[in-house]
Amino acid sequence: MITLSDLHKSFDGAPVLRGASLHVPKGSSMVIIGGSGTGKSVLLKCILGLVTPDSGRIEIDGQDATRGDREAFLARFGMLFQGAALFDSLPVWQNVAFRLLRGPLKRPRREAREIAIEKLRRVGLGPEVAGRLPAELSGGMQKRVGLARAIAAEPEIIFFDEPTTGLDPIMAGVINDLIREIVTEMGATALTITHDMSSVRAIADRVAMLHDGKVRWEGSVGEMDATTDPYVQQFIRGKADGPIEALR
Repeated sequence: MITLSDLHKSFDGAPVLRGASLHVPKGSSMVIIGGSGTGKSVLLKCILGLVTPDSGRIEIDGQDATRGDREAFLARFGMLFQGAALFDSLPVWQNVAFRLLRGPLKRPRREAREIAIEKLRRVGLGPEVAGRLPAELSGGMQKRVGLARAIAAEPEIIFFDEPTTGLDPIMAGVINDLIREIVTEMGATALTITHDMSSVRAIADRVAMLHDGKVRWEGSVGEMDATTDPYVQQFIRGKADGPIEALR
C-alpha cells in the first residue's frame, strides 16, 4: 500500500532523511521506532505531502503520491495525532465528524452526528460525551475521541503518531488494544510512530527502525527481540551505552 524509495530531505542544509526506503503491505500494521530527531515525523509528513522530499519516490497503492487529485488523495487517510489535537471550541461529536461536515466527504449534519456517535461507541465512549467540549474530558478520553475521528471516514490508511504519549500504563494498554482491534476490523493499513515498546508489541505486524535518516532494520516483533543489531538492541532495551549517542 505504501512504498518509499530512497527519500532524502534536508532543512537549511541539515539532512534529516538520507535515503529512507520502506514497503508497507496492504492491510498490515507497520511501526516505526527510533530516537528523537531521526526523521520519523518528517517521513509521515512527506507521505502526506505536508513536506516535499528533495529526492526519492512515494507510491500509494502503486500510484505516485505527488500526482492526481490532492483532496481525493488525502481522503484515503486518517490520523491520530500525538496530543489528540482536538478543536477546543467544537463539541466532541463535531471533532469526530470534522471531515464529514466539509469537503469531498461531506454528509448531511444529522448523518454526520450519527456516524460520530457510532464511532465514539466503538472506542468505548457513550452518546452523552458527544455534546461535551474537549476540556471536559480526561486525557484518555481525549485520545479516544482522536481515535474515533481518525476512523470516522473509514480511511484505507491510518497514521498513529505516538498514540500513548501522556497516558498511564492502563489507559495506554486500552488504546493499544483499541488500535489493534479497529485496524483489524477495518482491514486498514496502519503506520505508527512510537517510543513505547509495549505499543510496538501490541500493535505491530512489522517493525522498522529509523536511524540517521535511513531504515536501518526491519522485521517482525519476534525478529526484533532476537536480532543482534546493536542499534535495535540498545533502543528496545533503553540502554544508555551503545552505538546510539545519548544527549548528556
